[in-house]
Amino acid sequence: MAINEFKAIATFAKAVEMGSIRQAALSQGVTPQAASQSIGQLERHLGVRLLHRTTRGLALTEEGQHFLENTQPALAALNRALLTAREAKDEIAGPLRIVGPKSSFAAILMPLLDEFCKRNPGIQPDVQLDDGIGNWVQDRVDIGFRIGASPQDGVIGRQLFPIQMIICAAPAYLAEHGVPKALEVLNAHRCSVFRHQATGKVSPWYLTVDGKVEYRQMSPAFATNDSELELQAVLTGQAIGQLANFSAATHIRQGRLVPVLREHLTTHIGLHVYYGSRAAQPKRVRAFLDLAIERLQDSPEFMLSDRELAAAARKRKKDGDDR
Repeated sequence: MAINEFKAIATFAKAVEMGSIRQAALSQGVTPQAASQSIGQLERHLGVRLLHRTTRGLALTEEGQHFLENTQPALAALNRALLTAREAKDEIAGPLRIVGPKSSFAAILMPLLDEFCKRNPGIQPDVQLDDGIGNWVQDRVDIGFRIGASPQDGVIGRQLFPIQMIICAAPAYLAEHGVPKALEVLNAHRCSVFRHQATGKVSPWYLTVDGKVEYRQMSPAFATNDSELELQAVLTGQAIGQLANFSAATHIRQGRLVPVLREHLTTHIGLHVYYGSRAAQPKRVRAFLDLAIERLQDSPEFMLSDRELAAAARKRKKDGDDR
């Protein structure tokens, strides 16, 4: 029969400490018979007798005394490690490993981290922003944020908010090139496109047409693998672009960008948060996850209502003539 050496050694040490195999069994939540069998198996495994059992109690043999002295430091160190792990699980302190997309995500994440770290000064954020998908288990990730679904099994996902893909341009661009009234005329406009850093492929524009999502490859007048640079190109009037709501919302509200062709806006993807089983999470991970859901779940800061989009388009119409 296979022997669980650690369990048997711990039972032996506890029996010596309490002077009774029965009391050791009760403290470990096993039957006296199971505890006695465990110590007996250990003795047979070692080939020496460790205890003299009498009706009055227990007595260590010479070999048992040496064995106890040699094993006690290791048992004490292991117990300290177990206690430290249990205490760390309930403490909001220590490293917090987060992964997320590189594209325009820092402005979403940093306010969360700032609030969380001010509440919990012992937190040590370790953030990796990358548009690729790594191995979450191997990288020891606590919480991950991704646009779209995770390709990995074994993680739990929750959508935080839909990503609105909005065609928009700066007022100066529209004043010079006119406001497109139909998708077909976009071929005559200077369009921006995003090139994926990992693959080098150009991302199409996703458009709602007759109630269905279609994708169209645009002829690029401006291409980049950096979403912040694409945003700046649209803001300066270099191009008309299809931008995500979390990048464009503030600029639309402040009049720096104007939504066009609003009927073709799509919400076919979303920003998701991913995590392992909540039951096994340290308290610091659960607390940050709860804050992220509280702050980002369908957040009006990033979601533009139909009324806001229509008002932004009307404001531009008042400021200039449409072509």
